[in-house]
Amino acid sequence: MNKNIFTRDEFIAKFNLQDASLREWEKARLLNPAGFTDEKIPLYSEEMSKRAAAIQKLTELGYETPEIQKILKKIGLPGDSEKKRKFKDPDRYLTVGDLAERVGLSPRTIKHWEDKGLIEPDMRSEGGFRLYSGVYVDICELVRDLQLFGYSLEEIKEVSDSFRTFLAIQENPEAFPPQEVSDKLNSMLKEIDVLFDKMGKFQKGIKRWEDLLKKKKKEISDLYSRNQKREVKKSKGK
Repeated sequence: MNKNIFTRDEFIAKFNLQDASLREWEKARLLNPAGFTDEKIPLYSEEMSKRAAAIQKLTELGYETPEIQKILKKIGLPGDSEKKRKFKDPDRYLTVGDLAERVGLSPRTIKHWEDKGLIEPDMRSEGGFRLYSGVYVDICELVRDLQLFGYSLEEIKEVSDSFRTFLAIQENPEAFPPQEVSDKLNSMLKEIDVLFDKMGKFQKGIKRWEDLLKKKKKEISDLYSRNQKREVKKSKGK
């Protein structure tokens, strides 16, 4: 996480690209922005510079854009790993505003959670732009639900950290020692059991409140109807 991102001008300047070439490559879908700011300014990942450099190298060798498209389709660009051969959808990254809208929260809340370490952007620029992967929609919904369950921010951070650790292990389990993976996953299973226990108690409490509110609503409605009849009777007696 916390990979560098750049605005279009920063990307062109830092990696010595031609604006016309970048536009042509984007039109041919050889590369695309990783996302956009809320003001629709395109943002590019640092990894995309390697892709741009490979395309630029092929161009210098005399390959035309249609030929590079065929190379990309058949074997990928030089330096592409098997995992990254397929070009990722740029819309999978969200700005603070996008994420807030998807979850139904304010951008201020998202930024507050980030300050508290509950969430962490996947990419960040020197200018302060931040992009989040789509999985943060689930994480933010989890944080919101845990707050409703009465969890403190410290407890929520522990759950959020575990969730992100799980995603990291799921994506590349070989990056962690086997024993560490076992310990972390076992800890997560215990946390899930605790959550299930709390959810069961909440469900019982909600059922009690539903029954109580239904009963009281009927009693209040009946009392309201009787009082209405009193008012009508009193007005007729005048």
